[in-house]
Amino acid sequence: MTTVNAYAATSAKGPLERVAIERREVGPRDVGIEIKFCGICHSDIHTVRGEWGPATYPLAPGHEIAGIVTSVGAEVTRHAVGDRVGVGCMVGSCRECASCVAGEEQYCLKGNTMTYGSVDTDGTVTQGGYSTHVVVAEDFVVRVPDGLALDAAAPLLCAGITTYSPLRRWGAGPGQKVAVVGLGGLGHMAVKIAHAMGAEVTVLSQSLKKREDGLRLGADHYYATSDRATFKQLAGSFDLIINTVSAELPIDRYLSLLKVYGTMVNVGAPAEPLELNAFSLILKGRSFAGSTIGGIRETQEMLDFCAEHGIGAEIEVIDADRINDAYERVLSSDVRYRFVIDTSTLT
Repeated sequence: MTTVNAYAATSAKGPLERVAIERREVGPRDVGIEIKFCGICHSDIHTVRGEWGPATYPLAPGHEIAGIVTSVGAEVTRHAVGDRVGVGCMVGSCRECASCVAGEEQYCLKGNTMTYGSVDTDGTVTQGGYSTHVVVAEDFVVRVPDGLALDAAAPLLCAGITTYSPLRRWGAGPGQKVAVVGLGGLGHMAVKIAHAMGAEVTVLSQSLKKREDGLRLGADHYYATSDRATFKQLAGSFDLIINTVSAELPIDRYLSLLKVYGTMVNVGAPAEPLELNAFSLILKGRSFAGSTIGGIRETQEMLDFCAEHGIGAEIEVIDADRINDAYERVLSSDVRYRFVIDTSTLT
C-alpha cells in the first residue's frame, strides 16, 4: 500500500477534512495515475452526507478524474507512462455478464465497483479523486484527447457522459427538437453536446437569469418554467427532453411538451419519488425513461466527440481547502457550471 493525501468526509454531518488514505500497489493490469484535476459532482454531496444510503467513513469522493499516467503494470497494453487519462464513475465490473460483454458496464448485472464508496475486490472501500493519486484497472481508464484541457475535461467523466449517453441513444441530431430541463452542471453539458449533434436545443429553466449563458452555450431558445404560459406555448413541441434536475418536478406538465412518441429521460436523481399520470404517456404514445452514465467504450467515444467539437465543461478551478465552501455553493446553485479541484494543492 502507498499513502497519499486526500480530502475526505469523516462523518455524514461534518465537513470534509485533509486526511491520508491508502492506495494499492500497481498490479499487472493496473494503471497508476497522478491526479491533476477532479470535478465536484452533486452526487458527491449526496453520498458523503448519507442521503443515498449509509456510507463508510472516512470517504474521499470524486469521480471526475483527469490526470497523467505515472506507472503501468507488466500486462497493461492500453496506456503508457505520460498518457493523459481520465477515470469516471466506475473502476470495476464483472466483465462477464451480458451488460459488460455489450460494453454497458454501468449496468453490470452483478453490480459494478464505483470509484468511491464501493467494496473493491480486495475487500477495501474505494476512495475517489479528491486525492493526489489513484490506481485503477486499465479497462476502466480512458484516454483524454490532446484537444481537451485536463481541467475542463474532468467533468466530462460524469456530467459529459451522463448527458451524451441519452442524447446519443435517443437520436439527438439534425431535425430533432431537444429540450434540456435545468442549466447546471449536467444541463450545460447537455446543451453543448445536443447543439454539437445538430439538434435544435431549448433550455427549460425556472427563471430567465441564465438565458444569456444558455444561448452562448448553444441553446436556440430559452424559456422560464415558472411562467405557466410556457407549457401552453410549447405543448407537443419536443422529440426528446433531458431532465437534469435533481428535484421533484410536475412530471405530467413536462410530458405534455413532448410530441407523439416523444421521450423524456431523467438523468437527475431526486431523493424523493416522482409522480406521474399514466395517461400522460398513454394518450400520445410517449415514454418516460431513465439513464445513468455510459460504458467505458461510450465514455471514450464521448471524449473523442468533445475533442472534435471543442467541447469542455464551464469550470471554476479551486484549491482543495475550498471544497466545503464549494459544496455549499453547489447546494445554492452558485456555480457556473462545475467546480474542479486542483489536486496539486493537496501536496
